[in-house]
Amino acid sequence: MIKRVFRSICLVAIVVFLASLALIMGALYEYFSDVAQGQLKMQTSLAAQGVGNEGMEYFRGLEVANYRISWIGADGSVLYDSESDHAAMENHLEREEVREALASGYGESRRYSSTLMERSLYCAQKLGDGTVLRLSMYQNSILMLLWGMAQPVCMVIAIAVILSVVLAVRISRNIVKPLNEIDLDHPLSNEGYDELSPLLRRIDSQQRQLQGQKADLLQKQNELDTIIGSMNEGMVLLNQKGKIISMNPAAGKLLDAAPGRAGADMLSLCRGLGLQEILTKALRGEQGENRIYLRGENYQINADPIVAGGTVIGTALFFFNVTEKERAEQMRREFTANVSHELKTPLHSISGYAELLKNDIVKEGDKVSFAGKIYDEAQRMIQLVEDIISLSCLDEGGGDMQREDTDFYDLARSAVCSLEAQAEAAGVTVKVSGESAVLEGIPRLLYSIVYNLCDNAVKYNRRNGSVDVTVRRGKEGIVLTVEDTGIGIAPEHQGRIFERFYRVDKSRSKEVGGTGLGLSIVKHAAKIHHAGIEMESTVGKGTAVTVTFPDV
Repeated sequence: MIKRVFRSICLVAIVVFLASLALIMGALYEYFSDVAQGQLKMQTSLAAQGVGNEGMEYFRGLEVANYRISWIGADGSVLYDSESDHAAMENHLEREEVREALASGYGESRRYSSTLMERSLYCAQKLGDGTVLRLSMYQNSILMLLWGMAQPVCMVIAIAVILSVVLAVRISRNIVKPLNEIDLDHPLSNEGYDELSPLLRRIDSQQRQLQGQKADLLQKQNELDTIIGSMNEGMVLLNQKGKIISMNPAAGKLLDAAPGRAGADMLSLCRGLGLQEILTKALRGEQGENRIYLRGENYQINADPIVAGGTVIGTALFFFNVTEKERAEQMRREFTANVSHELKTPLHSISGYAELLKNDIVKEGDKVSFAGKIYDEAQRMIQLVEDIISLSCLDEGGGDMQREDTDFYDLARSAVCSLEAQAEAAGVTVKVSGESAVLEGIPRLLYSIVYNLCDNAVKYNRRNGSVDVTVRRGKEGIVLTVEDTGIGIAPEHQGRIFERFYRVDKSRSKEVGGTGLGLSIVKHAAKIHHAGIEMESTVGKGTAVTVTFPDV
């Protein structure tokens, strides 16, 4: 803006100066021409008196400088000329000043030469005998005057231009200075030109609107960042060329990508035909879905096209970890198969024994034995169904179960007491030690934890073995330890014994009557109470299971 103001001021100053110079020169030229014309008229009057008194004798020995004298007869013939031969000169009757003098007694005129470099001033006065005396003088034209004054005029113009530039710079800066110093954050506090007040009020109004919109945008951006940042699923936004626009922390961690990877090619972070296929579909406006293996887990990738104005402008990728889902599905299938198998076996036994009894094939002395076997298989089915019902409740989180303060030590003693007959029959000694420890929890589930751990410890123990149950309060909370001197668990089985229907020794499990759900119930009950389970086992020496209930 300073340049435009500067150029405008300079241009106006130079134009005004040149116009003023031209007007002044023209006015001065006309003024001095009038002065010269007046002097010429006075000289003509004096010369006319001399010629009227002396006639041709007046011209004898007359020396005239800067003037030309001509004496013209009444018919226009030249009687005398101070510069030329009067006999060879043309008739002057048609000259303007001569005609005016013959008509009115006095005439004057001004004429330029053929080259426009000189101008002649003429004054003519009629004498008493009817002749006309004319005096003339030469005057440089305004062009010659300017040419003669070229050097001083150029100097004046140069000085004027320099002054115009200096003044234009200062004036333009002073004009623009209030504009440059406007505080756009507080428009109404500025002191400047009154003409800027409407503009400043408009800026202030727009500033308030922009601040409100900015606050709304920041709030929405923060909300969006919070939502996206807290998502467990990975999300990546791509442009129409497959370049990354943004990704949330979950996607960055999954793809092992640094935060500043915006603009990188998605396929450079995650290579795979499956991803390439769904990206191609998304860019065509179609939804795509595929599964890939990343960082040791299975992920489902959904690609949704982003459409604006009927054109695909990008793609949104979502990474869903389906490992647990697939594992749960697999466990569900295995659970269904195992339940079917576990129920089918006793049902076949019951059906077989019942059929023999029905057809009266069994000896009278064996009927009691057959009835006992039917009873045992029925009890096994009842126990299995009860365990399945318990697991179903635990899968739902136990939210409908009432929590209350329970002395865990007393509860452990109660569970051990209920196993005394079974332990005595197996030749196993069970002891409870420790201290009173009050725990807020679900009594029935806490009881099932102790009972199932002790039940397994008795079943998979050896003759004359022992089971030590300890309840104590440690630094991290209440700790339950069940340690036995049983057969132990091999390392390859230790990671799976808490799975449903998993048995280390299937033949022994059937022999002792286990359903394969006891430890799974322990795992789910402990999870509901936010407890951790640790196990140490050595084959042939025994097993120790520790359950830690954290302080709430």
